[in-house]
Amino acid sequence: MGDTTQMAPEGPSDESASGKSASSKSASAKAEKRAKRLAHQMTAFAQSHGGSAEGQLAHIGRGTVRVALVGANGDWGNLVAPSYETARRAAETAGITLHDDFDGELAAKVRTGPYEWTRMAGIQLGGPSNA
Repeated sequence: MGDTTQMAPEGPSDESASGKSASSKSASAKAEKRAKRLAHQMTAFAQSHGGSAEGQLAHIGRGTVRVALVGANGDWGNLVAPSYETARRAAETAGITLHDDFDGELAAKVRTGPYEWTRMAGIQLGGPSNA
């Protein structure tokens, strides 16, 4: 039988003392930057919609996550995050209370206006379209 042991290449290692490679450090720094940017957007949303907000995270495909936000005044909006962990970390940083589902208590807080009614129901029921 042949020897299956492989020798490590000689020379400097890409691994640091913490055990992370340079590329994983770069990816980690990039994810942290994205989380900070999302947290800033969440904070801005909360401040402009009653001073606070609540949200719910949902996978939408290919590792991306939708962050549905509901402001204290009932206005709502969505953000997209590159991963569940990034979205969760951003919400935590922004002080956003996260719910497991978008139903019940959270859904009851959503205030829909004329735009939503004409887009979601009006068109389907033959109502006026939005100009």
